[in-house]
Amino acid sequence: MNRIVPDDILQRIHNLPSLPTVVLELLASMDQEDVNIDALAQKIAHDQALTAKTLRLANSSFYGMAKQVTTIQEAIAILGFRTVRSVVTTAAVIGTFAGSTHASFSVTPFWRHAIAAAVCARELAVCIQVNPEQAYAAGLLHDIGRLVLVTQFHPNYEATMAYRVQHDCSLLAAEHAVLGVDHAMVGHVLTRHWKFPEAMQQAVANHHATTVVGASALSLVVLAANAIAHALDLSMDEDDLVPPVPVGLWQQLGLTEDVLLQVFENTEKQFEGASLVLNT
Repeated sequence: MNRIVPDDILQRIHNLPSLPTVVLELLASMDQEDVNIDALAQKIAHDQALTAKTLRLANSSFYGMAKQVTTIQEAIAILGFRTVRSVVTTAAVIGTFAGSTHASFSVTPFWRHAIAAAVCARELAVCIQVNPEQAYAAGLLHDIGRLVLVTQFHPNYEATMAYRVQHDCSLLAAEHAVLGVDHAMVGHVLTRHWKFPEAMQQAVANHHATTVVGASALSLVVLAANAIAHALDLSMDEDDLVPPVPVGLWQQLGLTEDVLLQVFENTEKQFEGASLVLNT
C-alpha cells in the first residue's frame, strides 16, 4: 500500500466540509482582547444547527438554569461568552465530522477522549497562565488528524489498525510503519489549512513530541492534557493506552503533585457537562 505524503493530505483535505465561518472567527477571537461579542452572537444565531445545539446544552440539567434559555444572547448573558464560545466550537467541530463512522473506528470514544483532553487542557492552562480557551480548543482538536485518515484514507487506516494489533504497538508506531506519517502531522496540515492561530497549530503538531525543548507553553499543556485524559480513561475505550511523555514535562509545567491531583479531579467533574454535546 502506498505511503501518504503531504501533497496527498492537502489534496484530500479539500474533500472535507469546511468549518462554519463563525467558528473560525470564534477561534481567532480567543487571543483577542477587544472582542465584539454582540456581532459574534448574531453570527452564531444565524447558524440554526449550532444555535439549536448550544441552547439544548444551555438548558441541560448540568447548567441548572432557573428559566428556559431561548436565544444565544440569553445563553451568553447567563453562561458567559467564553462558555458559549467553547460549546459552539465543540458542537461545530463534531458536526463537521459527523459522518466519520467506519467499522474499525469508534467515533464516540474518540470524541469522549477529545473532550476530556480539552477540559484538562483548560484546567492546566489556568494553573500556568496560558489562555484557557485556546487550550480547550487545541485539546479538543489535538487528534483531528485521525479523523482525516479515517475519512479520507480509510484503506490505509484499516491497514494501520491491523498492524497495530499484529505488532501490539502504539497507534503512532503503527502509523509511521504503515503510512509514513502520523495523525499529529496530518492534524497540523489540517489546522494550517483552516488558518488556525499558529500556537494552536503547533500544539496539535506536537502533542506526541518526544522532547520539551523549545516547546511553547500551549504545546506543553496539550501534551500533558492528552496523557492525563488517557490516564483518566474517560473515553471508555477498552484499547486506551497512556502515551509516554517526554522527560521533564511535569517539571517544565512547574505544578506540584497537589495541583495536578486537583486538575485530575476538576477534569472529571467538568467532563460530564462538556460531553453532553455528544448527545445533542
